[in-house]
Amino acid sequence: MDIVERFCRAGDGFGRVLGAVAPDQWGRPTPCPDWDVHRLVNHVVRGNLNYRDLVRGASAAQFLRLRDADALGQDPVAAFAASVRECASAFAEPGAVDRVVDYPLGPLTGARALAVRTADTVVHTWDLARATGADEELDAELIGWIDEHRAQIYADLPETPADAASTHRFFGPATAPVVGEGPQDRVLRWMGRLG
Repeated sequence: MDIVERFCRAGDGFGRVLGAVAPDQWGRPTPCPDWDVHRLVNHVVRGNLNYRDLVRGASAAQFLRLRDADALGQDPVAAFAASVRECASAFAEPGAVDRVVDYPLGPLTGARALAVRTADTVVHTWDLARATGADEELDAELIGWIDEHRAQIYADLPETPADAASTHRFFGPATAPVVGEGPQDRVLRWMGRLG
């Protein structure tokens, strides 16, 4: 599975949980501090659009300026699906995965940027499921990929769950592993989701 396929698969998982969000659940709190369901979903949709723009030449400053802009409109489910298609299409363009993008945390190849985006989407799928009472079991293949490659995905970034010295502005501090836990709990604990 290449990185674009993996990103689409992560999008499928998030989309399934998103499609079941009830009208009265949009204001529910999520495991992400200060984010309700609406803000979490907007973060994911806006992120997809920002990554699409990065690989097509947008700057880190543009990325940050638009990070919280509304991307959901009147139909969040349709907005999300469109954002996945547009992001995947941009990264599937010839040379996109090898192109160096102006990522806000430092220059990355398109492949590395999309790997970060994919891991983010998988973990936010759990956040959304936890907030809405949906099934929290994540795609085992994607979790296995994050678990195996997490150090390479986040290598050399100043803000990363891989480094205890990180500021943890974007990732919660990791907690100590538990003997015998499976890959999903290991990834969620590493991403600061489990206490």
